[in-house]
Parts: sequence; C-alpha cells; structure tokens
Amino acid sequence: MEVLVWIGALVSLIGLFGLVWCIVVVWKAKKAGLSDEELKTSIQKVMPLNTGALFLSVIGLMIVILGIAFS
Repeated sequence: MEVLVWIGALVSLIGLFGLVWCIVVVWKAKKAGLSDEELKTSIQKVMPLNTGALFLSVIGLMIVILGIAFS
C-alpha cells in the first residue's frame, strides 16, 4: 500500500500547485490596477479552478491516509 501513499502525495501536490497558481493569477490581477468590475470578473474566472485545486488536495490527503491505514 506504499504506492497508494505516493499516489496520494502526487495528487495532493498537483492540487497545491493549482492553489498557488490561482493565488498568483489573482495577485497579478490586483497589481494590474483593474477596476472593481474587471477584478471581480477575473476572480470569478479563477474561483472554479481554485475550488477544483482544493478538492484535489483534499482527495490526495485522503488517499495518503488510506494508504497509511492499509499498510
């Protein structure tokens, strides 16, 4: 079941990179000096990706816990 731990860690890292990417995109949008409406639109575009990345991180951690529990 060691493989399950590594797979979970990989999935969790992919989710973590997705979260960091979302932070960078919103940070760049804030620094660009956009109007409130443009900033709101930019954040709304990133929000589903942010939620998906968070979901991947949680699923990855669950897989790691299952791998530890089964070994």
